[in-house]
Amino acid sequence: MRCPKCTSIEDKVTDSRISREGNSIRRRRECLECGHRFTTTETLVREGVVVLKHDGRREDFDREKLIRSVRAACHKRPVDAERIAMLVDDVMDILEAQHDTEIPSTAIGDGVMAQLRKIDHVAYVRFASVYKEFRDVAEFMQEIKTLGPKPPGNPA
Repeated sequence: MRCPKCTSIEDKVTDSRISREGNSIRRRRECLECGHRFTTTETLVREGVVVLKHDGRREDFDREKLIRSVRAACHKRPVDAERIAMLVDDVMDILEAQHDTEIPSTAIGDGVMAQLRKIDHVAYVRFASVYKEFRDVAEFMQEIKTLGPKPPGNPA
């Protein structure tokens, strides 16, 4: 690992912590050249996962693409980056157990919607509006009516 300050590759790990969900490790490092301390994160690499698109195409799974879409739905909502990463990891863990290495894009969208519905209704409706391709206000209203009370711990 290169030091972000002096680019030396000589460092030592001073602390390691496993994330709450157990799929990443956070490490504090200290550069042996300049003494700068920095943090790195190790995550599980999902190799060989392919997304089956609506039109029959196959595309390599891109975790960052999914995070960006969830982040867009959660823009200016009380959902932090760590929670978004956990949501994506939870969805992918469930889907990989069900589908092995080829996952339909519809299953990914449905999984994200199910998780967003639990944590933030506004983010859920934003994601659903793109995913379900609402064509008019009536479709928005119908989707909003399916929502129950506010998710626990959500002020809005």
